[in-house]
Amino acid sequence: MTPPPARATRTDALTNRARILAVAGKAFATSSGASMTAIAKQAGVGVGTLYRHFPTREALIVELYHHEIQKVIDLAHTLAAERPPLDALRRWFEEVARYGKLKYGVSEVIHAATNGGLDDKNYEPFLEAIAVLLDAGAASGDLKPDTDPQDVLLQLSVLWRIPPGEGGEARAARILDLILDGLRTRPATS
Repeated sequence: MTPPPARATRTDALTNRARILAVAGKAFATSSGASMTAIAKQAGVGVGTLYRHFPTREALIVELYHHEIQKVIDLAHTLAAERPPLDALRRWFEEVARYGKLKYGVSEVIHAATNGGLDDKNYEPFLEAIAVLLDAGAASGDLKPDTDPQDVLLQLSVLWRIPPGEGGEARAARILDLILDGLRTRPATS
């Protein structure tokens, strides 16, 4: 006996899921204590609908993490194709900083879900995204050649330790300036 074909997800369910993820991203970037009830209300769905999509708070956070980091990864390729290398890298760093605000309050859940990063399916693609931008900058002569993407990731990881709120964005911008400055090539001095 052949099993029945899988049913396609209804359009309204996909829309609800996308709206929940969008609201949750903003909510967790503002406060790691955002409640599931408040997220459901802001997304315009019932609490039951939220829990049908995400049975636990942790499930919502992990799905949001995968969703948001994939957007950051994809953006690297787009920026590398459309902008000058330094501009592309700076814009991508700014997006990583935005993502860092989300990760700040929920990093323990993400860390636990990815076994401390050892089981994180996004790790290699994230490194590859960094490499795309570094390679473009090295090819143009704007960035130091042979920079290890893992070294850059370690530098960027400080962004998810910056508490959101007053002064956080300014501090992130200063840190990004320092990282970018360290990656640039400099003319040899006599």
